Amino acid sequence: MKIGVLALQGAFIEHIKMLRRLGVEAVEARLPHQLDGLDGLIIPGGESTTIGKLAGEYRLIEPLRRFAQSTPTWGTCAGMIFLAKDIGIDEQPILGAMDISVDRNAFGRQIDSFETELEIAGLAGAPYHAVFIRAPVVTAVDKGVDVLARLDDGRIVAVKQEHLLATAFHPELTDDLRLHSAFCDIVGETQT
Repeated sequence: MKIGVLALQGAFIEHIKMLRRLGVEAVEARLPHQLDGLDGLIIPGGESTTIGKLAGEYRLIEPLRRFAQSTPTWGTCAGMIFLAKDIGIDEQPILGAMDISVDRNAFGRQIDSFETELEIAGLAGAPYHAVFIRAPVVTAVDKGVDVLARLDDGRIVAVKQEHLLATAFHPELTDDLRLHSAFCDIVGETQT
């Protein structure tokens, strides 16, 4: 199993370390040809406008769009925004791969970042300690999208649609490998 992490901006190194702790071959992906041969891809948190702009400059938008149509892809925080079909503005490049609407920076500024315990559907064990940093939330899901986690106020922060996964928080900033392992399971299911 070989999983790439989009390495344009954001917390890509932390995702690579998590995957390697699971014994997975993890590589940085910055150019279209680096998507070849990948079994899955993580689009990390960072700044979604910057990720979109750099993806455009590196001619990655269409290759990433094609990749996400058929290959497991997980977007965390800014990656969730990048995967969404609707983010409420037209100026920012997105992949439009996942049937979700997202409110960017739903919690306010950096000072409004927080951590909380989440019950995540399909994740065994204790609640998941989630780190939210200038995070988005999912405001609408279309048919075929499973809601995996909500905050206590009902806002949606984790979703899955077939081979696509999106989380509003930063799993790479914890020591908990369960979500990375769950993504590897999605990758494994598509290989059989």
